[in-house]
Amino acid sequence: MGAIKKPTNTSGQKSTEKATEYFRGVISELKKVQWPNRQQLLTYTGVVLVAVVIVAVLLWIVDSGLSFLMTKLLG
Repeated sequence: MGAIKKPTNTSGQKSTEKATEYFRGVISELKKVQWPNRQQLLTYTGVVLVAVVIVAVLLWIVDSGLSFLMTKLLG
């Protein structure tokens, strides 16, 4: 087997320069984000919570039904 080669930096930039460039890009992109206002945030949070409750209830119903069937079948 051959020796494992250490990756080389072919672009000529140092790691710190690359990291700085990356975080500048991240900050630039975050400035473009349209953040929700307080009312939108509360509305979206409410929608998510209602959806979670509905899915939880549906899973509980299916689980209870399957448990009941298994109890009747296996005795």
